[in-house]
Amino acid sequence: MTPLVTAAVLLAAVTHAGWNAIAHHITDKLTGFALISGGGLLIGLALTPFAGFPATEAWPYLFASAAIHMAYYALLMTSFRLGDFGQAYPIARGSAPLVVTVLAAVFAHEVPDAWAAAGVAVSCAGLTGVALWGLRGRRPDWAAVGAALATGLTIAAYTVVDGLGVRASGTSLGYIAWLMTIQGAILPACALWRLRGRTGAVLRPHARLGLLGAAMSVTAYALVLWAQTRADLAPVAALRETSIVVGAAIGAIFFGERFGAPRVAAAVLVVAGIGLMLHTG
Repeated sequence: MTPLVTAAVLLAAVTHAGWNAIAHHITDKLTGFALISGGGLLIGLALTPFAGFPATEAWPYLFASAAIHMAYYALLMTSFRLGDFGQAYPIARGSAPLVVTVLAAVFAHEVPDAWAAAGVAVSCAGLTGVALWGLRGRRPDWAAVGAALATGLTIAAYTVVDGLGVRASGTSLGYIAWLMTIQGAILPACALWRLRGRTGAVLRPHARLGLLGAAMSVTAYALVLWAQTRADLAPVAALRETSIVVGAAIGAIFFGERFGAPRVAAAVLVVAGIGLMLHTG
């Protein structure tokens, strides 16, 4: 985790929280995600002539990732529909790094040292705390929590699949371009089918915001994929999820959701975890 990799992943965290906030802001979730996914398709198509073509070994990972991403989008839409942004987003993102740590050890043979493992664990505690400690005095919405946890599992799955795929591809930019191209048409097609005859009227008011979200989404994941070619999967996954702190702040500032002292304490845990992950011995 060099300073350059760390900076890239932290920038990815900010842009990732931003596009998720845009998706949450658009009331019709399928419309919002269709615009962001469709915008990603356009960006992917624009990039393919200038990016390297992924190696043959990467294509099974690309198709598997596209399928997992569809499950991720469906579960994330459900999470946003059922729960507050400041609750659903942190649970979904905070639960993923621990699963990534296990999957990376099994499939990528990346067993973290004591410092990295401690850092992932401390960060996950803080990330989950950002969501759960904000529920004091309120009964948790278990349907929303369940959907968010299921979302976290899909995040872990595509993180490992794409980590292995981008390493096999030989081109980080080519991999993200083709990933956006392959997966980008599915949600817009679903929206077109559901909105038969009303497509323009429904999509037009949110088009600019959706395209901004698409640009942020592609930027965030391109940075993460590049980082995964330079560092182990688990620390990158945990560092990326500092987007949860950004997401909680966005929820408080723009959506009127609580932040408060508990989430500040959780953010301190996240920073401590990052420090442990970057410890060089």
